[in-house]
Amino acid sequence: MEQLRLCMFLAFLISSTGVYSDEHNHIYKDYEEVVLWMNTVGPYHNRQETYAYFTLPFCVGAKESISHYHETLSEALQGVELEFSGIDIEFKNPVPKHTPYCAVQLDYEKYKAFVYAVKNHYWYQMYIDDLPIWGVVGEMKDNNYYIWTHKKFEIGYNGKQIIDVNLTSEEKVLLAPDAKLRFTYEVIWKPVSTKFNDRFDKYLDHNFFQHRIHWFSIFNSFMMVIFLVGLVSMILMRTLGKDYARYSKDEDIDDMERDLGDEYGWKQVHGDVFRPASNAVMFSSLIGAGYQLTLVVFSVIIFAILGELYTERGSLLSTSIFVYAITSPVNGYFGGSLYARMGGKIWIKQMLLSAFMLPALVCGTAFFINFIAIYYHASRAIPFGTMVAVTCICLFVILPLTLVGTVLGRNLAGQPDYPCRINAVPRPIPEKKWFMEPGVIILLGGILPFASIFIEMYFIFTSFWAYKIYYVYGFMLLVFLILMIVTICVTIVCTYILLNAEDYRWQWTSFLAAGFTSGYVYLYAIYYFFFKTKMYGLFQTAFYFGYMALFSGALGIMCGTVGYTGASIFVRKIYSTVKID
Repeated sequence: MEQLRLCMFLAFLISSTGVYSDEHNHIYKDYEEVVLWMNTVGPYHNRQETYAYFTLPFCVGAKESISHYHETLSEALQGVELEFSGIDIEFKNPVPKHTPYCAVQLDYEKYKAFVYAVKNHYWYQMYIDDLPIWGVVGEMKDNNYYIWTHKKFEIGYNGKQIIDVNLTSEEKVLLAPDAKLRFTYEVIWKPVSTKFNDRFDKYLDHNFFQHRIHWFSIFNSFMMVIFLVGLVSMILMRTLGKDYARYSKDEDIDDMERDLGDEYGWKQVHGDVFRPASNAVMFSSLIGAGYQLTLVVFSVIIFAILGELYTERGSLLSTSIFVYAITSPVNGYFGGSLYARMGGKIWIKQMLLSAFMLPALVCGTAFFINFIAIYYHASRAIPFGTMVAVTCICLFVILPLTLVGTVLGRNLAGQPDYPCRINAVPRPIPEKKWFMEPGVIILLGGILPFASIFIEMYFIFTSFWAYKIYYVYGFMLLVFLILMIVTICVTIVCTYILLNAEDYRWQWTSFLAAGFTSGYVYLYAIYYFFFKTKMYGLFQTAFYFGYMALFSGALGIMCGTVGYTGASIFVRKIYSTVKID
């Protein structure tokens, strides 16, 4: 019972939405308070390098302060730092122009802080009723630095709900070490006809995401699928068909004559093809993690299509964490059952590695970047309480569920049922042409899967590293399915080439050939950083390359698992059709 209560509490911790107030009902009465939350400020070209808004010497309005916003787990991980602005805004109550809300007397330190912000194109983000608002700190002109001191809010409403918020920065003032800055604001309320459910449409760049290049990339990938499926069908129906016919044409030939005369290629390794992979603990753990990742990605895409997760702050990350935690039995089941079929004995070690491998990689990278964030005093620095929450999720949710999956997998699907007997002594692997070597096959195996997702990677990167909201999850679902099919087809071809060269080391080769898609994705990420962005500085660079390495690695594990699964079905099919013992 206590464990059940703990799991329920952790699920609540992951999926809770933060502040519990009337604001989150999105319904207001006339003259009811509308809270303006100040979030973060940072350089425009470094989207992830953000700081709390009041780290710059801005002043707080005179209105009575509200207690600090309580971030959810996902918001804390994303660096959300909401603080009350002190600006008095009431529903449908206009505020005249030049209404003051605070003033700042500059000294040299405050002057330098504002000048640095203007020079580095600092922007800031605010929220009204969960609607994001962006503004710029100031501008530079003729080697002089100016700051905007007037905020003009134009708020559109429909009935009792806020639909639209626009911010215009006005009245720039020259920065000087002894200047006194008086900040003012105005609020204009306008009735609009837009429905509440459509209020986020203004943030979506339809021209960018639904460009004809996007459609062309889908069509191009679809044609690649048709080609590869045809290629695999040719291998299965023609090449293997001839092998089957040649092998079974004379049923009365004894085994010795058959071995001496007719058997060649992939049939020569029938006694070794189902030999357990080297380092079975690591291999089965990667396969288990890959099954879980594939299910998580597919589920989150479906939830994003059905629930429009982009409209709620932090909801996509919360959903991903929650789905990953509850799908841990999938990891244990497939990893544990595969390890048992390979004859593994140290299953507890395999289970622990399978449960903690991905969380350890993610947490290790995040904590390394966290040290840099702490040095920079950035809002991306992860609080200690958030670290404890993540640790609790790993220990009290992911680990027990992985254990349950492992036990079920070992008992339900842990018995080997290979169609061929495994020889006691491994067969020597003959020399082959250079292009049939596993290393070459691995390097070439990821090219076509990467080509099928190349264009979509650009849109995803631009959404995360620039200022676009990704919303075309239908496109992502199509690309995801195309990637799976292309990966399976390519891996089957690679496995057939390897086995035909009488090399039975197909398990790792199939996994790495498909997984090397991640290598090309990371190379593209390097290109994107230097030629498509203007990022600079240690923090943003470490953040970019660290998390792109995680993204590429997770993609590689997922593709490798899908490729291995397709190759495994292929191998079992061809060796079960021709009974060789």
